[in-house]
Amino acid sequence: MDSLLQLLGLFTGYIVPFLIVLTLLVFVHEMGHYLVGRWSGIKILAFSVGFGPEILGFTDKHGTRWKLSAIPLGGYVKFFGDEDAASTPDYRRLDTYSDDDRKRTFLAAALWKRAATVAAGPIANFLLAIAIFAVMFSIYGKSVADPIVAEVQPNSAAAAAGVTPGDLLLKLDGERVSTFDDVRRYVSVRPEMPIVVTVRRSGADIDLPMVPQRTEITDQFGNKMEMGIIGIVTNQEKGNFRVERYGPVEAIGQGALQSWHIVTGTFDYLSNLVMGRMKADQLGGPIRVAQASGQMATLGVAALLQLAAVLSVSIGLLNLMPVPVLDGGHLMFYAIEAVRRKPVGPAAQEIAFRIGMAMVLSLMVFSTWNDVSRFFQ
Repeated sequence: MDSLLQLLGLFTGYIVPFLIVLTLLVFVHEMGHYLVGRWSGIKILAFSVGFGPEILGFTDKHGTRWKLSAIPLGGYVKFFGDEDAASTPDYRRLDTYSDDDRKRTFLAAALWKRAATVAAGPIANFLLAIAIFAVMFSIYGKSVADPIVAEVQPNSAAAAAGVTPGDLLLKLDGERVSTFDDVRRYVSVRPEMPIVVTVRRSGADIDLPMVPQRTEITDQFGNKMEMGIIGIVTNQEKGNFRVERYGPVEAIGQGALQSWHIVTGTFDYLSNLVMGRMKADQLGGPIRVAQASGQMATLGVAALLQLAAVLSVSIGLLNLMPVPVLDGGHLMFYAIEAVRRKPVGPAAQEIAFRIGMAMVLSLMVFSTWNDVSRFFQ
C-alpha cells in the first residue's frame, strides 16, 4: 500500500504537472507552424502532440489528422510532401503528384512562405512567454528594489573593491541598472569575470573594478547551482522594496523584457560553458523539467505558469539553433537557397539531417545523464 501511495504521489506531484506544461508548450509551438502553413496554402496531413503510436485523434474537414501520441516529449506538424515528422522533403514521391497536388506541398510554397511557416513555431513560443509574464505582472505586479547597498559582506569582491553601505549602483560594465535584480542577474552569469561597477557616492560617480566570486547556492528545494556574487545586500530601508503594477500595454512590454532577459541569460551561460567558466551539469533534460514542474506546482498555479514561460522561451530559442532537423536548421537552408537562387541538393540535405539528428540525440543523452547523476547524488 505504501509503495502504491508513493507511486500515486509521484504521478500527481511530478508527472501530471510536467505533462500539463509540456503539452501546452508543444501545442502552442506546433500551432504556430499550423496556422501560418494553412495561411500559406500548404496542405497539412497531421498535427500531433507527442511522437509514436496514436492514442486518440480525429480527422477534420480539411483532411488534417489531429492526434495525441504515446511519447509526450515533443510534437510535429506533417505537411503534404514531407517524408517524415522532421519535414524532410519526399523528393521520390513528388513527381507522382498531380499539378494541383504539387502546388499544395510544402516544397512548392514560395521561399518566404516556407520560412514564415518554420519560424512561426519558435515565435509562438516567445509570444506565449510574453503573454504569461504580462498576465502575471498585470495580476500580481512585479517586486522590485532600488540598487542601493545596505550591507557589504566581509571578504567579498565588493568589499575588496571598496563598495560601502549607501552606495547607489548605476552601471555594470557601462550598462545602466535600475533595480537590485538587474545587478543580481548581470553578476550571476559572470563568475570569475572582471567587471566594472559604477556607483554614486556623495554625488560623485566612481568606477570600481571587481571579480565576482564563484559560489554554489542551494534553493528552497535543495537544487544546487553555481553563480557569481559580489557580496552586497539591500534591505527595506535602503532598497525601498515595493510591488510595481502595470496596465495591459506596460505589462506586455515588461513581459517582452523578461523574455529577453532569459534569452540573454541563456547565451551568457552558453558562452561561459564554451569558455570553461561554468559547468555543463546545469543542462537538464526531461527528468529535470519534470522535477522542476512538480516543485513549482507546490508553490501554486502562478509559479507553474512562470516556469512554463521560462521553458517556452528556452524551447523557442533551442529550435532556432542552426542545427538540421530543428527549425533553425531549415531556416539556414532557406537562407542558403535565397543566396544561391536554388535549393540545397537532396543528398546534401539528407547528410545534414543525419548529422543534425545525431547532435540532437547526443544532447538528449547528455542532459538525461546529468538528470540521472543529479538524482543519485
